[in-house]
Amino acid sequence: MYKTNQTRDPFEVRMTHIVLVAIGLALVYGLFSSYYVVESEEQAVVLRFGKLHKVAEPGLHFKIPFGVDKAMRVATRRQHREEFGYRTLADNSGGGPSRYDSRSYLSESLMVTGDLNAAEVEWSVQYRIEDPKAYLFNVRDPVTTMRDASESVMRQVVGDRTVDEIITVGRQSMQSQALDRLQRLMDEYGMGIGIDQVVLQAVAPPSQVAPSFNAVNEAQQLRERLINEARSQYNQVVPKARGQGEQQIEEARGYAIERVNRSKGDAKRFEAVLEEYLKAPEVTKRRMYLETMQRVLPKMGRKIIVDEDAQSVLPLLQLNEQK
Repeated sequence: MYKTNQTRDPFEVRMTHIVLVAIGLALVYGLFSSYYVVESEEQAVVLRFGKLHKVAEPGLHFKIPFGVDKAMRVATRRQHREEFGYRTLADNSGGGPSRYDSRSYLSESLMVTGDLNAAEVEWSVQYRIEDPKAYLFNVRDPVTTMRDASESVMRQVVGDRTVDEIITVGRQSMQSQALDRLQRLMDEYGMGIGIDQVVLQAVAPPSQVAPSFNAVNEAQQLRERLINEARSQYNQVVPKARGQGEQQIEEARGYAIERVNRSKGDAKRFEAVLEEYLKAPEVTKRRMYLETMQRVLPKMGRKIIVDEDAQSVLPLLQLNEQK
């Protein structure tokens, strides 16, 4: 019977400990890398050896550890927002006022309008990720690409309008046109992005020329007010004058018709008298004489009627005066 008393080499002991620790770490890493959790507003694109394997829905999922499978989570059920010309520092979803970055973003907001004026345009784009595979793999940097496309589209839309139009009445049409053009670009690039809304936040002239622009607007408003007042005065005076003119014309026409009808009636009456005269001249003469005397005698004052054989009228005159 042999009894051996051998001592182990310290280097071998340390190496054994290192191997055991490495194995333990590998097991821990393998355990924690063998599953992943997809939140309710997300989808996960799973790659196996760098190749697309599947798209996972929300929930707990398992995968091959040690980097064989790689899960890339994308928020597909949440609306994203990109801001241009300004930046929001705090969201007001809790009811408080939003705070904005005081820095200037003129490189994004300063644009040239169709009438060669300058304007500062601030807007936001709200979008959703509809296809996570296209969003991750069709474009290298989808957010930057989308921002560049949105800025290009907005510059085209602003360049098609005058500065007065984009500041006043053209906001709604600008938003609709920008949304349509941007969505067409996203579809053309195959980015898997759906544009929900393009919102114009503020449109104003540059601060350096704002006083001059306001003065021009005030002058234009004054001009419009004076034009409207002149039109109102015109609408009051001209129709009245036209009405008076038409009234006088109608009165003249009525007078002309009356005179013509009266003349025609007189002519008809004369023709009727002539016809009766031709039938009985003496009777007609006597009747006309009597009718004439009936009209004339009442208009006379003192009347003296004498016989054709009378020698003098003086006694009769004296008797009339005494009586």
